[in-house]
Amino acid sequence: MLQYLRSLVFTTLMMATACFFSAIMTVCFWAPYRLQFGIARFWAGLVFWMLAKICGLKYSVAGRENIPAGNHIVMSNHSSAWETIAQFLLFPEQVWVLKRELLWIPFVGWGIKLLNPIAIDRNSGRQAVGQVVEQGLQRLAAGFWVIIFPEGTRVYPGQSRKYGVSGALLASQSGKMVVPLAHDAVNYWTRRSLLKKPGTIHVVIGKPIVAAGKNPRELNDEVRAAIEAGLAAIAGNKSAPAIQ
Repeated sequence: MLQYLRSLVFTTLMMATACFFSAIMTVCFWAPYRLQFGIARFWAGLVFWMLAKICGLKYSVAGRENIPAGNHIVMSNHSSAWETIAQFLLFPEQVWVLKRELLWIPFVGWGIKLLNPIAIDRNSGRQAVGQVVEQGLQRLAAGFWVIIFPEGTRVYPGQSRKYGVSGALLASQSGKMVVPLAHDAVNYWTRRSLLKKPGTIHVVIGKPIVAAGKNPRELNDEVRAAIEAGLAAIAGNKSAPAIQ
């Protein structure tokens, strides 16, 4: 019962600070992207600090040395709200591929929009794929990392979902590498659950995968295998030090 109360306090503070910092970003709509991203990254750090202090939930990262120089494409498993916030702290200036409905959320959506995401209609099929490739090439050319959750939606433990082809297609056409990311946040911060369990979320950043010239579907299989290998490594070894 106490952990539920702690989780409620944390969630309330997380949403309140999200609205507050989004309002700041909106007021500073004229500011360059670097400043807007800096505000969002500060908020993410604050959220994880509160998460550790209030709920006792920390995180550890293995494989930071695998992050290549330059800007590339991150593909991650998608099971919790945690990993969306974590991207701010794990990778440099970035844009996300996300569903356009998120931009309609008052305050929070306004802040997200200022981060120049690739906002797609998930029901538009090939049009959405084309949008990811076209806008993704523009964002990569501008020097941003592109964050993609190829499963398209959050997946419950034990479930699997076909990877969308847009991220692999973008990687193969751009010549950028794919950095696979695996995490076990779902064990502590479950989709649509208030409870945030104490413990340590483990993240594994895999070795970058060369994408240039590869068949997108074969590339997707390679990325999935790398993410699943990361999840297996997490399940077998949880000795990395936690970040307070």
